[in-house]
Amino acid sequence: MEMSSAVASCFPCRLQRQTPLFFLLGLLLSALSLRPGLGLYTVNTVYGDTIVLPCHLEVPNGLLFAKWKYEIANKASESIALRSAKKPSAQYDNVPEYKDRISLSENYTLSINNARIGDEKKFVCMFVTEDNVFEQATLVKVFKQPSKPEIVNQAEFLETEELKLLGECITRDGYPAGNITWFKNGAILQHAEEAVVIDEQIDADKTSGLYTIKSSLKYKPTKDDTGAQFTCTVTYFGPTGPEIIRSESEVPNIYYPTEKVQIEILSRRKTIKEGDNITLKCSGNGNPPPQEFLFFIPGEPGPIRSSSFHELTDVRRNATGEYRCSLTDESLIDSTTVTVHYLDLSLTPSGEVIKQIGEALPVSCTISSSRNATVFWLKDNNRMRSSPSFSSLQYQDAGNYVCETILQEVEGLKKSQILTLIVQGKPQIKMSKRTSTDGSYKTIACHVEGFPKPAVQWTSSGGVINKTEETKYINGKFISKIKIAPEENITLTCIAENLLERAVTSLNVSAISIPESDEPEEKSDDNRENINDQAKLIVGIVVGLLLAATVAGVAYWLYMKKSKSASKHVAKDLGNIEENKKLEENNHKLEA
Repeated sequence: MEMSSAVASCFPCRLQRQTPLFFLLGLLLSALSLRPGLGLYTVNTVYGDTIVLPCHLEVPNGLLFAKWKYEIANKASESIALRSAKKPSAQYDNVPEYKDRISLSENYTLSINNARIGDEKKFVCMFVTEDNVFEQATLVKVFKQPSKPEIVNQAEFLETEELKLLGECITRDGYPAGNITWFKNGAILQHAEEAVVIDEQIDADKTSGLYTIKSSLKYKPTKDDTGAQFTCTVTYFGPTGPEIIRSESEVPNIYYPTEKVQIEILSRRKTIKEGDNITLKCSGNGNPPPQEFLFFIPGEPGPIRSSSFHELTDVRRNATGEYRCSLTDESLIDSTTVTVHYLDLSLTPSGEVIKQIGEALPVSCTISSSRNATVFWLKDNNRMRSSPSFSSLQYQDAGNYVCETILQEVEGLKKSQILTLIVQGKPQIKMSKRTSTDGSYKTIACHVEGFPKPAVQWTSSGGVINKTEETKYINGKFISKIKIAPEENITLTCIAENLLERAVTSLNVSAISIPESDEPEEKSDDNRENINDQAKLIVGIVVGLLLAATVAGVAYWLYMKKSKSASKHVAKDLGNIEENKKLEENNHKLEA
């Protein structure tokens, strides 16, 4: 495994913390392994693997047998395997710890299966002849990678200015024993009195010889340590050199006192209006945050003790003012200003108002608001250019008037009132007449004005007339019409009546073929009727003369034709003389 630059740069300081005897031995063995000429070789192997020990000697002439033994300091050497130069198989000594674990090949290489910590010895290869013994020693070094370090027994929280156990870093089953290093945000933590205290403990398993290392960290945090990541690493020796394994990071919960409180106004809108619900939120920047506060509310005789939130419903304009919150001991306090916007509208008069035509009606719309408001008028849902003013009411002034106001800066703050104006008047009527283009009928119109809408009835000398037509009733006016073709002069009467009064007007109408002479205001209509009658008479005379001339011409032509025929055939047609006389008499009558 690769070693980080931070650890690599501090690797000498890590070596200083190792057991002195272990490191002196390690340096000596490394030096010997690099200098085989001194007669000592080193074989590095991994725990559980097979140890392969070649015999670094040339096979001498006259070899009788080869033998392997191991040596332990302050103890006699012990033989474990022998192979005769003349026998095909090897012989193994009864050594319990190597039973069924060793084998000696034909080239005298010794193999040891399932390497253990106890195999870390000096093994010697021996060639024996009749007159000499040759030896070559090999040192076996066993390495075991420890488990990944983990931080255990973590504190639920740390408090500022208090030295407390943050946690323990533990790694198991390693060989040789390594050491543990603590880091904060990637930087090495060094021992510092009253701020950083690191204790390390190394335990060896009596059966396997593997080491368990435990390192505890006591730490005094500051507020700036909030969110800091703590890790630990184990540095150990492997077959190829030092290696490092890093733990997962841990972020302890740092407790620190509240230094500042803050009050906020929570509302669905940016601005607050009457009728809204608002929530006051008070918070502190400590950890853990305070759970209880005092709220100072305008109009309340004293503070209100509450959690972080305090709700106000259906606020009114008198809720405008300064709001404060503090810790329960009032040591820290914060404030904010709340403005509750309002909008009032007063329309005079309002509702349904009934007035008589021609009367005056003053109208006023008064606004009261927390800010400048925009006012506009609507009549029958149409925007008006200016406010209504009535010095002399007319029927067209009737309708629904709405005075509406709005605060542009405050969402949803809008008020309006309605004036329903009814303009009443007694019925007023006027009659007129008109003859159709072909002169076949006359149209009599009764122009009616009034409110409520008058009911109209037509009568004549002959009784009530039911077949009438009416135009639309607009602005208190409409027209009732009848069509007649009188054969004699008649008098028509129009009667209009509403809740206020009854009005009656009559009109004389001449027969369709007789020129009429009516009231002065109707002269234009009589003249048109006389002119039409005269034109019809002239046309009739001209048509009659043309017809008479045509008949006379045809008779004369027939007469002349028959006269010529009679002169040629006098002898044959004497019997026709009487007929010719009669024809001649008829012609004279037509000419007359």
